[in-house]
Amino acid sequence: MSRVGKYPVEIPQGVEVALAGQRLTAKGRLGALSLELTDHVNAAVEGNRVTVTPRSAERQARMMWGTTRALVQNMVRGVSAGYSRSMEITGTGFRASVQGSNLVMNLGYSHDVVYPVPAGIKITTPRPTAVTVEGVDKRLVGQVAAEIRGFRPPEPYKGKGVRYSDETIRRKEGKKK
Repeated sequence: MSRVGKYPVEIPQGVEVALAGQRLTAKGRLGALSLELTDHVNAAVEGNRVTVTPRSAERQARMMWGTTRALVQNMVRGVSAGYSRSMEITGTGFRASVQGSNLVMNLGYSHDVVYPVPAGIKITTPRPTAVTVEGVDKRLVGQVAAEIRGFRPPEPYKGKGVRYSDETIRRKEGKKK
């Protein structure tokens, strides 16, 4: 039995969840998201709760039960509160700024790194060395943050690069004489 799937998803005030066939949609103050349910699970909206149940006792149905419930929870939280990911840029001369619909970063290369901001994502730079990625889709926020971090991952000797704010970099000792 799924430990995650058996709990219903609570729908907060201001969020509307509708089920049409196998498509579940959630609308809130920050936007709208939809999810296509698999053939292995059933979903039901009763009052201010969404319950997900497996259609059979097959292994695949039990696996998709908890996964689908987690995806529904992420949708409901995303349209009501949203998701954000904070990043820090460390290094001499490393900085970032938002210019139009692009994130322009100077990361020590001979050229500036220009990252086009995808639809549904808001990127802000409160400081030249801080980047915040915000949006309603948890997967998309995490993917954009990972792509930005991938331009210059933090290195263990000097700690230079782009890292998440809650990430710790294990530092290594350099060469000895």
